[in-house]
Amino acid sequence: MDAAKASVPTSDAVLARLADLHPRKIDLSLGRIEKLLAKLGHPQHRLPPTIHVAGTNGKGSTIAFMRAMLEAAGKSVHVYTSPHLVNFHERIRLGEPGGGRLVDEDRLIGALETCEKVNAGEPITIFEIITAAALYLFAEHPADVLLLEVGLGGRYDATNVIERPVVTVITPVSIDHVEFLGPSIEGIALEKAGILKRNAPAVLSWQSAAAYDVIEREAERVGAPLVVAGQDFNCYEERGRLVYEDVRGLIDLPLPRLPGHHQLENAATAIAALRQFLPGLTAEAFEAGVLTADWPARLQRLKQGRLADMLPAGGELWLDGGHNVAGGKVLAEAMADFEEQTARPLILICGTLTTKDTAGFLASFAGLAREVIAVPIGGEHQARSAYEVAQAARENDIPASTAESFEEAIAGIAARSWPVPPRVLIAGSLYLAGEVLKANGTMPE
Repeated sequence: MDAAKASVPTSDAVLARLADLHPRKIDLSLGRIEKLLAKLGHPQHRLPPTIHVAGTNGKGSTIAFMRAMLEAAGKSVHVYTSPHLVNFHERIRLGEPGGGRLVDEDRLIGALETCEKVNAGEPITIFEIITAAALYLFAEHPADVLLLEVGLGGRYDATNVIERPVVTVITPVSIDHVEFLGPSIEGIALEKAGILKRNAPAVLSWQSAAAYDVIEREAERVGAPLVVAGQDFNCYEERGRLVYEDVRGLIDLPLPRLPGHHQLENAATAIAALRQFLPGLTAEAFEAGVLTADWPARLQRLKQGRLADMLPAGGELWLDGGHNVAGGKVLAEAMADFEEQTARPLILICGTLTTKDTAGFLASFAGLAREVIAVPIGGEHQARSAYEVAQAARENDIPASTAESFEEAIAGIAARSWPVPPRVLIAGSLYLAGEVLKANGTMPE
């Protein structure tokens, strides 16, 4: 019996084999995935109407809003996002009537092994082959819509094999992944704009002037009509409501379930994209969407669970995967809003990767966070040491200490005497966020 169990394949085992196919030298092209997709019978040509989403921050939240709105309207929605937080299955959601589900183990193994067999040992990146597997699954299972998130950049991202999206979306562009995309906003924006396609409306969320100028020129070059935040659509908060406005008129909605002012803009971008795709979508669908959209580790309040229960009575535990400078600014603004509503001492538990601007991420918390407790990220060879993260905090004049783990950091906070229960934010990396969700027993669904 034990031998039989050991022989049963798992998706983790297949993924480990596929990772070994990673080419020694990466060339920026779509050649490898296009070759594999051709052997699979071109599943990218048999997909539901596809909304393709690129950007630096806000991609996942914008997709979460679109999915919730579409499902509220009775649509079946496929979703492809990355990275995952706890389990790989989070990346692939198969649309079904009444709401989609994360891909099950059997279907995932079947798709991965099909791609492995067809690829026949050829060099290919892990993201390319799992994207091929996702497209294969999406083509084999009917749905009304596919929401497709770019993994990195846009122009040479494996998802950019989609030739005729019904809409493209570019969320705010900022500095991130400089080792792949370069150090300038203009260069990064050009890569993101690589998803724009002729005659497909391109919805732009709020952008810096530098990013907008680049995207506008690229849209004109390829013939993609632009729908621009602040020009063609807008949103604002009024009397505790979200007001969305475009040429069709006003939509009065409740504030999003997802906290933070930036989520108003993500919700508005989602509405703008869906109004390009389905002009008849009702206000009721939009309302249900903003009230039900869920996106783990994005200003997520952990009210229950092993870690949450460790805090002093009345304390708050928040989790966010934000890791770049723009993400730090958004997070700090949200924490400042919380402080204005209910004053509490803010303690930031932070772990980051060496590929990120840690000091830049922490800069926005100067004068706001009482202390940074720096922690390592287990199992990540690119993780900064807790000492390095603490030093980055001190560079920003934020008192800092280190702990061996986030559990140790929380236990230390709980052991102190607090006249006012603290507000604890864990942030700095999606990999850290995944560890926290697993440890807390709060698994994404």
